[in-house]
Amino acid sequence: MMTASNSGFSARLDALARPIFGSAAMRFVAYLGLCAAYLQGGLVKLGDFPGSIAEMQHFGLAPAPLFAVLVIVLELGASVLILSGRMRWLGALALAGFTLLATLLALRFWELPAGQQRFMAANSFFEHLGLVGGFLLVAWLDLRDKEAL
Repeated sequence: MMTASNSGFSARLDALARPIFGSAAMRFVAYLGLCAAYLQGGLVKLGDFPGSIAEMQHFGLAPAPLFAVLVIVLELGASVLILSGRMRWLGALALAGFTLLATLLALRFWELPAGQQRFMAANSFFEHLGLVGGFLLVAWLDLRDKEAL
């Protein structure tokens, strides 16, 4: 039950947090955090293209060089859209879809025998679902903010 004193405390706490956590700089840091793995992954794949091809072959994707290029372009391009704010919603939906597909392809924990490997794969699977949710939230907020204009 919300009392007047709790409401006042909440309002004061909101007023303290809002200048920092409601700032454009903090929003950029949040977007950068969400995109960090994709920026790093795209740059590593770009710097080790033979390794990128081997990764695509490992997951049965053919033609592997084409998939390697597509993944690099998607990871870097969608991250740039999110960070730049230009069609942020599209970049976020692209990374959400990519992450969901990659997670279903690479982290099939249910196929593993019980044990540490299955436990780790399950944790990673659900962490990736959290990223998907984060990107869906970014897309929703971006489209909502555009609608308000």
